[in-house]
Amino acid sequence: MVRKWAGRAIILYILYAAAMYWYIFCGADTTIPEALRGTAADPATFLNARELKLSEEYSGLRNFIFFVSTPYEWLLYFFILLFGFSKAFEKSSMAVSRRKAIRTGIYLFWLSVISYLALFPISFIGYRMSKSYHISTQSFTSWMKDGVIEFWVNFGMMFIIVSVLYWLMKKSVKKWWLYAWMLSIPFSLFLMFVQPVLIDPLYNEFYPLKNKELETEILALASQAEIPAEHVYEVNMAEKTNALNAYVTGIGSNSRIVLWDTTLNKLKEDEILFIMAHEMAHYVEKHIYIGIAGYLGLTLIGLWLTSKIMNFIIGRWGHQLKVRSVDSISSLPLFLLITSVLLFASSPLSNYVSRYQETRADRYAIEMTGDKESAITTFQELTRSGLSQVNPPFLVKWLRYSHPTMLERISTVENADTKGD
Repeated sequence: MVRKWAGRAIILYILYAAAMYWYIFCGADTTIPEALRGTAADPATFLNARELKLSEEYSGLRNFIFFVSTPYEWLLYFFILLFGFSKAFEKSSMAVSRRKAIRTGIYLFWLSVISYLALFPISFIGYRMSKSYHISTQSFTSWMKDGVIEFWVNFGMMFIIVSVLYWLMKKSVKKWWLYAWMLSIPFSLFLMFVQPVLIDPLYNEFYPLKNKELETEILALASQAEIPAEHVYEVNMAEKTNALNAYVTGIGSNSRIVLWDTTLNKLKEDEILFIMAHEMAHYVEKHIYIGIAGYLGLTLIGLWLTSKIMNFIIGRWGHQLKVRSVDSISSLPLFLLITSVLLFASSPLSNYVSRYQETRADRYAIEMTGDKESAITTFQELTRSGLSQVNPPFLVKWLRYSHPTMLERISTVENADTKGD
């Protein structure tokens, strides 16, 4: 039975990977619509022939890696259950200590190490690919250091989550999902509050914007938007990437507007101000808090579904998967498998909402700055620096893109009314 299930799973995965390869590299239509050819949204007007070729190659490879890595992770969790590794991890933890916290830590360590090693080849391929296309500038040592930091940060958070989760399962077999969701609210808000000051600095150095004249301009925009900002933060990303970015992070008194130094180095002042106006729109229109509410709503539904699905699977196939009950920690790979599938299934909805918010932020920034030209050149430079695909395939857009495509963003700007018109 084990070999039969494993063989079927591998065959399904290979067929899926082959289908996605054909779709991304052969079947999908990524041509520019006739009506937009020759406009500012047409990459042929702002990228040279080599850049066009590289952007199509790099985007295609990145998309393929994304679509094969997600079900690869599902396959990993399934095999950990099917071949009894999860049960073995549980037994080894019980042999070491009777204390619940120690047993949870030992089990989670083994699961984390196996997962890290199994997923490492895909991560390494992604790293080498970004290096070969000159997106990443990060040394292997630095990349590994970030990976080790991420491993222990994730391990620490997972230890807290898993310890509480399985304690709730022991206390209430039927309602654990509801209590877990209730506790996730303060925990999520706490993480968002401390991330800018405790977690993000583990990977990069943050400091107030060095260009004080530019900071004055940005703070003037913030004042115009009635945003109580005192500083704009800069982060040293040039040693890791050639890509550009800016974002808003944190909540409350720890909220920050952050600019990558690559953005400062490659964009003109008017283009940077447009980006800042875009980020301020997220604050003005409460997108962060809307996002939190949406996340909590999806989490509630997801935990409820996970509870129902886990009960069904363990009740029917628990013996084959070597899991005796839902509240046994050996069921954790099943929990992770189900939640990962549900998260992937919900991504079209969450991405759609995010794209709507990003479109609103673009429009707000255009209205605030009245500078369509800077908006267009900003999007064009973002495309060039990240070798982004201007018009990605449909499935890629709906399952990967939290922002509108560059084709949509540039054409929207071209058709927008501004104060100066």
